[in-house]
Amino acid sequence: MKSQFKAVSGSVVAPRGFRASGVFCDIKRLGTGKGSQKGQKRDLALIVSDAPCAVAGLFTTNQTCAAPVKVCLERVKGGRAQAVVVNSGNANACTGSQGLKDAREMARLTEQVLHLPAGMVLVGSTGRIGVAMPMDQVGAGIRQAAAELGGARADADHAVEAIMTSDTRPKQVAVEFKLGGRTVRLGGMCKGAGMIHPGMSPTGQRPASLPLHATMLAFLTTDAAIDPKVLQRCLTEAVAQSFNRITVDGDMSTNDTVLLLANGRSGNAKLGARSAELGTFAAALNHVCLELAKMIVRDGEGVHRVVTVRVQGARTVQDADAAARAVANSALVKTSWHGGDPNWGRIIDAVGYSAAKVVESKVDIGYSRPGSSKVLWSLKRGQPTQATFRELCAAVAPKEFDLHIQLNLGRAGAVMYAADLTEEYVDFNKGDVSEPGSLGG
Repeated sequence: MKSQFKAVSGSVVAPRGFRASGVFCDIKRLGTGKGSQKGQKRDLALIVSDAPCAVAGLFTTNQTCAAPVKVCLERVKGGRAQAVVVNSGNANACTGSQGLKDAREMARLTEQVLHLPAGMVLVGSTGRIGVAMPMDQVGAGIRQAAAELGGARADADHAVEAIMTSDTRPKQVAVEFKLGGRTVRLGGMCKGAGMIHPGMSPTGQRPASLPLHATMLAFLTTDAAIDPKVLQRCLTEAVAQSFNRITVDGDMSTNDTVLLLANGRSGNAKLGARSAELGTFAAALNHVCLELAKMIVRDGEGVHRVVTVRVQGARTVQDADAAARAVANSALVKTSWHGGDPNWGRIIDAVGYSAAKVVESKVDIGYSRPGSSKVLWSLKRGQPTQATFRELCAAVAPKEFDLHIQLNLGRAGAVMYAADLTEEYVDFNKGDVSEPGSLGG
């Protein structure tokens, strides 16, 4: 479907009627941070539509969820919003009743400055857990960000910079496509590098099919006209195939959030559940979400290799998902990927202890280039193949490759986009007791 979509610049401001900004207001305090990253860093972003929008969202299913997630859960139910305020440097999680008041105050201040009705602003936060929000700085940042709102590419760049924490590079994308002869745009930005194994739902409640798992945040905008309930359905399906399919370290954040605003400025006929062109919009949304999700894995803390884990031949989708997640989150498997070791023993071990039904004598394991159907099998029917160690090492040497696991028990499959586990990840996350500012959530 990618041929349908033309890449354009501007991410969240690419669609008509959206503006954005990003400013420094000392939430990420000067003099703090890792290594040389102790200077001034943008830490508050605004995304604003010039008209009310249909809104959809998905949120962490962590039972310890941050105050901004709770505020968004309340507000997204109404199906309407017009702006999002996001800060980095402070997660506003595990901050009790005061944290909830602060999240609501962030929304109220933004509504006041932008002259919006109550309930039309959503909130996102990322950073350290258990630290009170510096509301004086936040208020000053909201006023400055409102004054600097713009629709240029640089404005989107400033916004994405302001939501980054341990990210090493910005993550943003936008596409253009046709609906009923009208040109429609859909753009997004996200952040995330550590504490990445999202399992989000529209309600924040964990369905039985979701696993127990630095925050991932994603903000999407479109000028398509679409019914809010249909928008939510499309976003739920897109996230299930993208953000809920990635893992860096197997840890689910307290703050994971995906929000999508649709203001209808393209002038297309409003998309409903039975619209003939709904499939095109859904495909564009799937494409944008998956591109952003893969950017998160590639920028994972200390990541050297990215592996697409493809499980096929499972009895059920739940079995396939369980096997894929067990492999993708195994510390032993991930460290072998880092070392370039084609250690299929660790892989079949992880498959075997997963919740999936597995018959050892039927399992195949192999490797290929990304997206290729030409697989070098290391294991067939539970037994080593004639592939040489040198051949297998060459197959897992690239920075990205696919791992194929065929259970040969049914027709169900699942995919996970995973990262290796490196010394750099440990060094980044181990903390330093001589520098208290590096510790905490």
